[in-house]
Amino acid sequence: MRIIRNTLLCATILAGAGSTQALAQNAPAQSEPAQSAPDTDPNEILVTATRRSVTLQDAPINISAVSSEELAKNRIDDIKGLAAFTPGVTVLDTGPRSAGGIVLRGISAADTSSGGSNAESAVGVYLGEIPLYLDFKLLDINHVEVLQGPQGTLYGLGTLAGAVRYMPNRPDTGKWSIDAHVRAFGEAHSGKPGVNGDVTINVPIIKDHVAFRSTVGYYDNPGFIDYNYLLQNPGVSNSQPVRGLTAAGGSFGTAAQRAANFYSKKDVNYELTFTTRNQLLLELNPDIKVFLTYAHQNTGTGGYQTTQAGVLGSGPYESTKRYLEPNKRISDLFAAEFNLNLFSIAQLVATSAWTTQKVSQQSDNTDLLLDLDYGYEAFPAFSSFNQSTSRSTQFNGEVRLVSTHGGPFNWVIGGFYNNLRNKRNYQEYTPGYAKFLGVNRPDDLEYISFVNTSLREKAVYGEGTFHITDKWQLTGGVRYFKYDAFAQGGTDTPLTGGGLRRTPYPLIQFAASRIKSGQTAADGVVYKANTSYKFSNDLLAYFTYSTGYRTGNVNRVAPCILPLPPGQNVCALPNELAYNPDKTRNLELGVRASVFDKRLQMTAAVFHVDWKGIQLPSQTVNGAVGITINANDAVSQGFELSARFKVTPRLVVQGTYSYDDAHLTQGAANAVISQSVPFDVFAGDRLPGSTKNSASGQITYTQPLANGADIEANWATTYTGNVYSRIGLRGNGEVIPGYTTHRASITYHAKVFEIGIFADNIFDKYAVTAIGNDVSSFNQVRTGVVERYYDKSILTPRKIGVDFRFHY
Repeated sequence: MRIIRNTLLCATILAGAGSTQALAQNAPAQSEPAQSAPDTDPNEILVTATRRSVTLQDAPINISAVSSEELAKNRIDDIKGLAAFTPGVTVLDTGPRSAGGIVLRGISAADTSSGGSNAESAVGVYLGEIPLYLDFKLLDINHVEVLQGPQGTLYGLGTLAGAVRYMPNRPDTGKWSIDAHVRAFGEAHSGKPGVNGDVTINVPIIKDHVAFRSTVGYYDNPGFIDYNYLLQNPGVSNSQPVRGLTAAGGSFGTAAQRAANFYSKKDVNYELTFTTRNQLLLELNPDIKVFLTYAHQNTGTGGYQTTQAGVLGSGPYESTKRYLEPNKRISDLFAAEFNLNLFSIAQLVATSAWTTQKVSQQSDNTDLLLDLDYGYEAFPAFSSFNQSTSRSTQFNGEVRLVSTHGGPFNWVIGGFYNNLRNKRNYQEYTPGYAKFLGVNRPDDLEYISFVNTSLREKAVYGEGTFHITDKWQLTGGVRYFKYDAFAQGGTDTPLTGGGLRRTPYPLIQFAASRIKSGQTAADGVVYKANTSYKFSNDLLAYFTYSTGYRTGNVNRVAPCILPLPPGQNVCALPNELAYNPDKTRNLELGVRASVFDKRLQMTAAVFHVDWKGIQLPSQTVNGAVGITINANDAVSQGFELSARFKVTPRLVVQGTYSYDDAHLTQGAANAVISQSVPFDVFAGDRLPGSTKNSASGQITYTQPLANGADIEANWATTYTGNVYSRIGLRGNGEVIPGYTTHRASITYHAKVFEIGIFADNIFDKYAVTAIGNDVSSFNQVRTGVVERYYDKSILTPRKIGVDFRFHY
């Protein structure tokens, strides 16, 4: 599917419940998250998702909190690792080329993609108070909060399914500190070791007034996918020296033929990431604080974490791509947060941020063009690659007042503004093909497009909580939003012309009929209602009704000229030009409880989410350009459970389980396309991209030593259930089998350092994590040429290594 051409950028470990002493219910959220104790009870973590600081046990919503200790113990560096221990969260491991698409509670209708995702349109991702479209590493993070379900009042754009908040440690004006971490490991099926390292320093510049905190990290993660069939001389080298054989009996030829046409690169899906976050605290007094933040991350890789295993005799860790597929992402964040306590009435919080992300990449494009069936295979040395550059910029600001006056009623009011812009340029090249056609186009440019989009949102909101008694509270809120979206794009096909006059070399220009502009706008209201009751300090129950929304937009494709001219056409029909918003409505009942003198802590929640007018990725009939359409309605319902049992003071067992039944409640015509053939979807069809069943379990034993140190042993097992690659398996979708992995570590903890050994994916489980395209193109033959369009993302193999941490 030609999604890569014009794909749209739209913009829990449920912690075990137990009771701890609650904070004052009227305390607003603080800018600095509380530091966790070394032996952290998950329920002691302070969370601020309700814009007030409360312990997790007293948060009357479905929220997870994963402490920094849990992040370190399980070697969780990003959201992909976090999902394994968070019920209701699915993040398919598609390697370092992408951030990984987050699916909460099954709210996704998109096909699985071996390319992953670098932006979230259904899940809000935040660094502290700042909404992001970026994926920063989890360095110097105090804890991570996962808010399941539509968030209604307090969170707007992008929280159709929920939100994930990375809560950073803040500068400390009282003391110096330095934290260093080094991890070295070997990875199965890789030819080199991996090294990760990070350092965090805290510098009090003026005691009680000014402090600086900086963290820097570097990740050198080895690859394990070999590109063994790269073309030595594109346009001359034959990508399949032996033709005329069936797919089952095909090969890449003799050793001499392979040597004459190909060269190899090993471990191409490596990751090289540099990341840093820097914060300056300016504190006039405890009532007036300003935080200034700059964060930067640069990630590079050489290729996809995919295999076409079985095509022309290729192996399980081989890619049959003809070109290297490098990818580079550069992300920057500039943010300011202002906190002012207004006497004893309210706290004013104002935030603003400017974020940018630039993604430049190259991919093998050969099979995409072959799959369009335009006869490219007539050129014996045919091959193609594409190059693209995408730059997104986002500015957002928020101002809110949080009451601090005490009494039975407290409130939050605020306003929000967001402006997201994206510019994308894309080219496809076919080396040698222009000469083969007799066309004067030495650059072999076959297709070119540009797309510029803008999405602006404004919102005002208010939420109030009335404490009927000390144990019973009622909360209600409303958010009014208004957005407008604009898109402009153009395409051209210099070699074939698409029925238009060819652009003479070396010019590149977009004919007026192939430049498209459009805009859409809408407004609306989302709601939230919540009540909770504390039956005792060890038992809390809550009920929530909340809604969420996602904006509509204009598809970034040029409109078709009707009637269609002869030749190749890459364009959108009238019904493919735009799509509408979709909305969710969530009903949820949850319980947090502690028994056996708080040794056993449990959290359980049941939920039902109605999803209206779902946005569904599709493609144009002409040119297979990626677009978004609206299908009908769907539902996601299930339950989530977590428990933590302190068997003895030294032995802790914890586990999670979630069940999620996400399916269509109404069918839709022509919603899925395979091999340019549309397929209908029907009520009852399961949604793709998320598991129905998932679970995790951990056992941790700590042995104290006479010198005050201890040795901690941990074993963790995670189960990821099967995933559908496409809605209801329509249009050649398939079931991606579930799998189980294990990890373990033994760590020596001293006062200022710790050192341990670990193993991840201990039994080197080989598992498919995502499907690219569909199985109908697996080993498909066109005039003797075997296509390699179908691919599979695979799980990262076993790692064994050493972890060292130092704190001063």
